[in-house]
Amino acid sequence: MPVDVMKESTKDIIIAHAARIIRKNGFNNTGIAEILSSAGVPKGSFYFYFKSKEDMGLALVDYYCRGIQSMAEPLLTESDPSPRKRLENFFQAFEALFESEDWKSGCPLGNLTQEMGTLNPAFRLRLSNGFKRLKKGLEQCLAKARDAGEIDPAMNVNEMADFVLNSWEGAILRMKAEGSTESLEIFRRMIFGTILRLPAKSET
Repeated sequence: MPVDVMKESTKDIIIAHAARIIRKNGFNNTGIAEILSSAGVPKGSFYFYFKSKEDMGLALVDYYCRGIQSMAEPLLTESDPSPRKRLENFFQAFEALFESEDWKSGCPLGNLTQEMGTLNPAFRLRLSNGFKRLKKGLEQCLAKARDAGEIDPAMNVNEMADFVLNSWEGAILRMKAEGSTESLEIFRRMIFGTILRLPAKSET
């Protein structure tokens, strides 16, 4: 096997184990030795793949973004059901994921933002870009819902995507504090029952 392929596969293994441990315990509470032990990689090998723990952390943000996108994209872009329903399915899918984790893990981007966003400019920029990519997917789906007549035709979907994402992240924070998905359920009811409710059919 070529050396570069071996290097990349080992690097991916380290990142995958780091993602699982750090999502549970936090970035600063997780040591390099713990990650390498879990990954089955010799302790002296870390700096062959990463310049520092921060370098690994930045790669970790990209890993989380790819994971979120791989789950979000099919839900937001599939041809059926309708765009508005796709949005609702998107949030329900993540809600089910959080519940399967006993409401403890939360959003990996949100977790790292709270821990590192104000402490490290490189993390802040990488995390900000990750949220922007997620927002773009929401915005595109909202635009399709608007064009399909499922939401207010005058709605600014750019600002609405920001509002929905910000509200969602806040609901996730409350979920972790309270140990239940009640805040996420309230979020969905308010967003889809009030703010993005289906327009009333005009009488002819």
